[in-house]
Amino acid sequence: MQDSPSRDARIALDLALTVRHDGQGGVADDLADPAGLTAWVRAHPDLAADAEAADPAAVRDVRAAARALFARAVRPGEPSPADAARLLPVPEALRRLNEAAARTPTVPVLHWADAGAPVVRAAPAPGARPDLTAALAQAVIGFLAGPDRQRLRACHAPRCVRYLLKDHPRQEWCKPSCGNRARVARHQQRRRRTGEPRP
Repeated sequence: MQDSPSRDARIALDLALTVRHDGQGGVADDLADPAGLTAWVRAHPDLAADAEAADPAAVRDVRAAARALFARAVRPGEPSPADAARLLPVPEALRRLNEAAARTPTVPVLHWADAGAPVVRAAPAPGARPDLTAALAQAVIGFLAGPDRQRLRACHAPRCVRYLLKDHPRQEWCKPSCGNRARVARHQQRRRRTGEPRP
């Protein structure tokens, strides 16, 4: 069992998972409208950002960049089939993510413990309002640059379009229902193969 994912990993993965199977063979987008975005942000109080002021299109741009970079991170494995055919080019994904992350002005803050060397950390500028797009982009960057990225996988159960963090060596699917669908599909495929007439 792996350690719990970081806050950045949870937010980045949850953002990517707003693209999901709709239960009817298609793909649903939980952020398709402002109400969906507001509901998603309210379900993530640790973001501490204003969903009402957020631009859903800008958030979807960050998500598209994240999913393109997730596809790169899972190589040599296959990306999620939801966007495998329409991924942003990596340079474009990086540009969008970095531009979004820069939307919150920061200032350098000096920290100096008695027993240590001085450390400079970036902090939000005084009076700056938290920008949701920047907060999401920064979480995606933190996740992709952190150790949890090594556990990222695409779920390849039939009709699944999700990514997951692999918690143990035998984990292949994002949830048990995906494992069941994958096993049923393999069983049906074996039956078709064995039922075919031999040449």
